[in-house]
Amino acid sequence: MPLEIERRFLVVGEGWREHCLWQVEICQAYLVRQADGLTLRVRTSQGQSDPAPQAWLTLKAIPPGASSAPALVRLEYEYPIPHGDALELLDLAPEQLHKQRYGLNLPGGAWVLDVFAGSNAPLVVAEVELADPDEILNLPAWCGQELTGHHQLSNAALARHPLQQWSEAELRELLPSFHVRTGKGEG
Repeated sequence: MPLEIERRFLVVGEGWREHCLWQVEICQAYLVRQADGLTLRVRTSQGQSDPAPQAWLTLKAIPPGASSAPALVRLEYEYPIPHGDALELLDLAPEQLHKQRYGLNLPGGAWVLDVFAGSNAPLVVAEVELADPDEILNLPAWCGQELTGHHQLSNAALARHPLQQWSEAELRELLPSFHVRTGKGEG
């Protein structure tokens, strides 16, 4: 069973930039998004060093017997598909998100950082894939509030209900430090 073991953090500041190895532009949309955590995603990406666009279909689900809330451990099945097929699927999915993804050179797992664009800007989220859910992490200083398990902050949820559409109350409840830094909602 292919498992994704991932923790997510709100990013504070620019200290992460010194760890960048690569960058890709990502567009993704959700063809299926169920309350039990099952998602079917189509994604395209294009990197600066590799001009050929790439595309994937990814199915994610909660493992049998686990909690139904999106969390640390999920099943993940990912398959490359022709880029043209992905573009057609993106046309079928109005709930999309766009971001720049950066690969980071940090110990303790496979780190990436997403700088969201469009209606999810200026959100910046770091993700680390781990080999074991109990693995101890030494977090960089720029990792702020942990977002792992907050289903309202999953990529699927952000595609459906982008950050710019959040009420002031939603921001205060889920992202209090982000709300203060951006001043969103302040008069």
